[in-house]
Amino acid sequence: MGIVIGIDVGISTTKIVGIDSKRQVVTPIRIKATDPVTSLYGAFGKYLYDNGIHLEDVEKVMLTGVGSAYIDSPIYGLPTDKAPEFLADGLGARYEMNFERMMVVSCGTGTSIIKCDGDDIRHIGGIGIGGGTLAGLSRLLLQTDDISHVVNLAKDGDISKINVLISDISAKPIPGLPMDAIASLFGNAQTNASSQDIALGLIWTVLQSICSATVLSSMGSGIKDLVMIGNLTALPFCDRVFAANEKMYGVKFHIPKHSEFSTAIGAALCHNRD
Repeated sequence: MGIVIGIDVGISTTKIVGIDSKRQVVTPIRIKATDPVTSLYGAFGKYLYDNGIHLEDVEKVMLTGVGSAYIDSPIYGLPTDKAPEFLADGLGARYEMNFERMMVVSCGTGTSIIKCDGDDIRHIGGIGIGGGTLAGLSRLLLQTDDISHVVNLAKDGDISKINVLISDISAKPIPGLPMDAIASLFGNAQTNASSQDIALGLIWTVLQSICSATVLSSMGSGIKDLVMIGNLTALPFCDRVFAANEKMYGVKFHIPKHSEFSTAIGAALCHNRD
């Protein structure tokens, strides 16, 4: 039995990972390109070369992601199939976390929420806020969409100059809301706000919106484990934002080791799933 290659094809970024015969992850990589086809073929070729994998070693190629719609033929003549993206999200997160019941939150250009309850893996909703929102607002307010630059700016930001907290508007806690809970994202921003404060505010707004949507989606399900996957999980501010929500709502946010590649991992795992 050979290696199964899972490829998550985005519009400009492709993530690729192999699952070997022992169900172990083989060094994932990501490639950026101007179009999904270029990105896919570039990622595939580099992946094989970097890992010393020959075409005859590959049992199957499994594609997923919005960019996979542009691919209608076998990759380099290899057996190629497509995996439903939301199923891949769930299987990839389960592979890494081994939870039977969880909410899987795919934080990409926008955000998708997948409920996993045993073998029942289904998309239950999402919000149009994610990495695309962060890039777009950064272009407008910071004149850049280089996320690494936005992150570096944010490291010197002061979130108290951007967000309104309960403590800013109330002399005592409101039932269910501690004094350090956010009352209004960007509600405290002034016209002379620094680039550093704006950058931190933008990141906080996107992450907090995702957290709130996830918590609301989990209510009534009894699910407390919320598994975050996708590019935004690499932001260094996730822990701070997640911790505040964990304390307030009694849930636990998890970021898997290969969180950025979970969907690609799940696509590969779809090969052997009935």
